[in-house]
Amino acid sequence: MSNFAASFDTQLSPVAPFLFYLVIAIIIFIETGLLIGFFLPGDSLLFSAGLVASARDDINIVILISVIFLAAFIGDQVGYVIGRKLGRPYLERKNSPRMQKMLARSERFYERYGWWSVVIARYIPWVRTFVPPIAGTVKMNYYKFLSANALGAVLWGIGITLSGFYAGSIPWVKEFSYIIALFFILVFCTSLAKNFIKK
Repeated sequence: MSNFAASFDTQLSPVAPFLFYLVIAIIIFIETGLLIGFFLPGDSLLFSAGLVASARDDINIVILISVIFLAAFIGDQVGYVIGRKLGRPYLERKNSPRMQKMLARSERFYERYGWWSVVIARYIPWVRTFVPPIAGTVKMNYYKFLSANALGAVLWGIGITLSGFYAGSIPWVKEFSYIIALFFILVFCTSLAKNFIKK
């Protein structure tokens, strides 16, 4: 990831501080909040932003991670609302038994595993764009989504950015956020396996 991020590093390095914060925030918000942003390279951008912040005295890392957290958090919230207000009514107008069956199955899945799904999806390109609208569409409990969204924004948004920031002086730090991601994925898979065995 650090090699791929290097290309962003060179492009972002000459950008003025205010514009730097703004560009990062807009890209992260679009990727996490709007379906059209599924192709954006959020992981590499965050890591690169951290690299740039470590190399420049005029980029404040506290401001940067705060902006990234808000962009990631608000982005997922917008995605959830889009699914709740637009996706759900659209599907409910469909009288297809197959569609209703799929919707009911998705509701059961999100009721049981939705919290973990929202957190883990942060680390999976493309998936992180679509999970929030689906959560809204199946009417996942709002407060569960809210807490999972906040934790995911911290672990992914702040975690990867700080990995880039400290990568130069502490090489192993850049892998730390993905160790956290692996932990959550393993816990999630274990939970799925236990429920499957019970059935």
